[in-house]
Amino acid sequence: MLLYMSNSASETQSTPLHSVSVAGAVVREDGRLLAIRRADNGTWELPGGVLELTEAPEEGVAREVWEETGIRVEVVELTGVYKNTTRGIVALVFRCKPAGGVERTSVESTAVDWLTPEEVAERMSEVYAVRLLDALDGSGPHVRSHDGKRLLRAG
Repeated sequence: MLLYMSNSASETQSTPLHSVSVAGAVVREDGRLLAIRRADNGTWELPGGVLELTEAPEEGVAREVWEETGIRVEVVELTGVYKNTTRGIVALVFRCKPAGGVERTSVESTAVDWLTPEEVAERMSEVYAVRLLDALDGSGPHVRSHDGKRLLRAG
């Protein structure tokens, strides 16, 4: 279910619609990061998805990580807000700690792996790798925009 915000019908100017997604930057004690290879396009990304209408962001990220990876998490903190300017998606990324479960694939993932930061940079496109790497630096929450292919640098 997508979350949308818009002006009332009586206003003449339209407001862009956005969906809100959540993702988990799950960090193990050894510093490895949880990643999935998506079933729909084969790319490596953080586990996550669309926030449901009645769900708190922390609940949503815990649900999405569990559904896609089989790993239960403890949500620690918000580490970044990322906007895809092409698709109108705002993603909230939370650093999480694993709290149980066993890695498994799902209908949304064809592989689940614990990657080093170097492997994250090698396997993921910049717009997804930065979300995991931002979660490690401890100076967030970061706010970034991208066009789906590359980060947009502020003036």
